[in-house]
Amino acid sequence: MANIRNLAEASTPFGPAGLRAGLEAYEAADVARVAVTAFARIAEAWKLGNVVAADLISVSPRTWARMKTGQWSGSLDRDQLLRISALTGLYKALHLYFSDTLADRWPGLPNSGPLFANRSPLEVMRAGGLPAILQARGYVDALRGGL
Repeated sequence: MANIRNLAEASTPFGPAGLRAGLEAYEAADVARVAVTAFARIAEAWKLGNVVAADLISVSPRTWARMKTGQWSGSLDRDQLLRISALTGLYKALHLYFSDTLADRWPGLPNSGPLFANRSPLEVMRAGGLPAILQARGYVDALRGGL
């Protein structure tokens, strides 16, 4: 009996470690699918081309084209998940602060704020990657909060 218990607890596909790894892989795939679906809706609302959308989440335009049509079953790394999370938060914050029409146009409009220096938030976020995306989100959150 002890041998059966040890076998079940071993790091095999049948033991707890294997089950945990399988569950984590399933959860990662599920999270990636939901994140990509959310970002696809944002990209559509913001009228982003494939290159711009791909740059924002740090994938190739070809990969993005597969992602947005549901023909992709890959995974996202931590950086990519954080980018999509921050962009989703930015999208929501914009819709809380502005009308829907302006909220969806704002990322592409030149902005005189110190963070943007008369460039569009999209330009700044593409050039600056995750730190710039987080700063843009913080900027809008500060506007909403009156900071």
